[in-house]
Amino acid sequence: MPPKSIAPKLEPDILLAKSSTPEEADWQGAYHLVGHTAAVVKSVTTLVDCLGDRLIAQFGLTCGLQTLRATVRLTAYLHDFGKASNQFQMMVRHQRDPLKQPQLIRHEIASVLLAWEFRAWLQQCPNADFMMALAAAGGHHLKLGGKQGKDTSELGEIREGTGDTCLYWYVHHPYFRKLIRYGVKTFALPKSIPPLKFLPQWEVGEIKREKRQAILDAFVDWEPDAVLLAVIKALLIAGDAIGSASAQVSINIYAWIQHELGATLTEADLQNVIDTRRGGNPLRQFQVDLKEKSTRVTMARAGCGTGKTLGAYNWAQRHAIGRKLFFCYPTTGTSTEGFLDYVQDEVESVLLHSRSAVDLELARTGEEVDNGDETVNETDQKLSSFKAWGAKVSVCTVDTVLGLLQCNRRPMYCFPAIANAAFVFDEVHCYDDALFGALLRFLKVVKAPVLLMSASFLPAQVEAIRAAVGEPVATIQGPKDIEEKPRYRFSEVEQPDWERVKAELAQGGKVLWVCNQVNTAISVYEQAKSLGLNALLYHSRFRYGDRVKHHRAVVDGFKPDAPPVLAVATQVAEMSLDLSATLLVTQIADPAGLIQRLGRLNRRYCGHALEAIFYPEDPKMVGFPYSQSELDAGLELVRSFAGEVNQAQLATWLEQLKIQSNPKDHFVLLDGKWRTYPAPLREAGYTVTVLLEQDLAILARLKSSDLPRYTVPLPTTNVKGWLRHKTGYLIAPACRWGYSSELGAYELKKR
Repeated sequence: MPPKSIAPKLEPDILLAKSSTPEEADWQGAYHLVGHTAAVVKSVTTLVDCLGDRLIAQFGLTCGLQTLRATVRLTAYLHDFGKASNQFQMMVRHQRDPLKQPQLIRHEIASVLLAWEFRAWLQQCPNADFMMALAAAGGHHLKLGGKQGKDTSELGEIREGTGDTCLYWYVHHPYFRKLIRYGVKTFALPKSIPPLKFLPQWEVGEIKREKRQAILDAFVDWEPDAVLLAVIKALLIAGDAIGSASAQVSINIYAWIQHELGATLTEADLQNVIDTRRGGNPLRQFQVDLKEKSTRVTMARAGCGTGKTLGAYNWAQRHAIGRKLFFCYPTTGTSTEGFLDYVQDEVESVLLHSRSAVDLELARTGEEVDNGDETVNETDQKLSSFKAWGAKVSVCTVDTVLGLLQCNRRPMYCFPAIANAAFVFDEVHCYDDALFGALLRFLKVVKAPVLLMSASFLPAQVEAIRAAVGEPVATIQGPKDIEEKPRYRFSEVEQPDWERVKAELAQGGKVLWVCNQVNTAISVYEQAKSLGLNALLYHSRFRYGDRVKHHRAVVDGFKPDAPPVLAVATQVAEMSLDLSATLLVTQIADPAGLIQRLGRLNRRYCGHALEAIFYPEDPKMVGFPYSQSELDAGLELVRSFAGEVNQAQLATWLEQLKIQSNPKDHFVLLDGKWRTYPAPLREAGYTVTVLLEQDLAILARLKSSDLPRYTVPLPTTNVKGWLRHKTGYLIAPACRWGYSSELGAYELKKR
């Protein structure tokens, strides 16, 4: 052990890992440092033992299971070494205000620094890779080596200005000695620790100049097995989450993990979903082919309303038995509809996306404030993600899976389920370059069964997918008899004729009117109401709770037995609305968007073509969200067809369009080496998710899990200077943005 230094005046009796003490009614041994460490070691060990060879096969690991197991166990052992500091022990006992006086360095960075001092001893752990364990441990709270979604060269931030001039390590404390003895007993580490030359008291300058730099120097030329390191990072983060939660609910970790991860799909589960959805109708040949003619990675090219989703569950009967299934959609709306329409109440399933209902209480871990703006959401996401561990089918946004590559929180916590799953990715043609790049990297690294579904695949996309997979990829074409039915008849006008809309409604029709801007949609809706029409409004700029209600009202309004209705919507109609209109009115948009909008017209084929009316974007609004070149291409699509048009013609036209793309190819989890921090998965959009100032009084009384229902997406323009809520959301000033449950958020005119 190191030579002694001057210890703080009040040395604690127990080194805590969590914010509870033996005097409290809920005290458990897993709250102290040794107990928590043992719980996390047990968690990661159980994860590796339960997933076993599937982990090796799913990620194509070249190391043996013994190396993986030993390294992730060592990672868990040293991941909280840094909690043996005077500052963390004060914080966890609420003797130090983490907002006014945060720790000099975060505890996981402190773990890396302290473990480095013990490296001569820790490197003797049999079959383990110490450098991998060190890097993975430092990133277990996703705050290592990155800032604002970009790489940095810093090994953790030194928070100066806190009044601290030094950090003191309790390495002579009886509980730290217990931690050392636990390492000897559990990991076969040597009983004798090599002489340590450091003093327990470190000055700020020493940490900056010497301690951090020594580790950074070791990382400079380090070339780890990127996939193995990614798996170890994800296993630790998931294992730490369940190890922490287990102390709250007194579960048997081994039994719980075995039970949850052991819940995998059977042929009977999937047959139940298929039989319920198809009723008495036989499967189409296209749906049968998805099962019988598919390869490990398969592309399904089929238009709207052809039965791709039902075919996907039939595909799963061949590829997902004994696995879990993740069904990934581009948006929260499409994932919710996919959940409600197919698997709710039919098989053990869960709906996972950033705003799905979370009923679990916030667990007290002592990290809530210490983690800053994201803390409450972090704990909440840990708990909600446990649902995926036990679900056989997880219906989610694509972010829940591909976000793993960018170290996004939810997929990291879901990793044990992802590691034993098959995957369906729907609406692939809607992916931006960043999202498509993530899909390509996922296909290259993950050796799981994958079904890619889209109305069309561009030739460049097909080539990139085949190159990423590196083995034969089957393409199953949709049913020609459905895709070649004459569904549409195009009309181009300068301004839509309200008399045409009224005539359609008078005949019992259902009209969908799609605008490119929220303000345009509100204006059209208000005009429809002034004409006495039965109109509904649906766009993204509602509180999420209200948006769900508007979404449901539109879907229900287009049911066959509902009265005639006009739904005015924005781009949200392109994917999230499963409905069949009898008349479509739409502004010109990009070609892919127009084809998606057309997929809502005559979706349930009536026997003949129905009219689609196209009119131009306001010249003053060009550039948001569509560029002039995108609008020109959309207009070219409309003018390319005369008479009756079918889905196959549209798909062929789009696939012949020369669209330039540049898929993203750098992802933190695989390319960041020692770095672990969350970065954006998708390209930057035009909106930011906010809370409204007028809702703050209500929000103050709510649990953090209830906040998402009050979030509103607003344009990113002019947000400079807005305050932030403690959970990290921007707060839209009431003097700038008004709100009504009927119209959504609207910008107040300047006086």
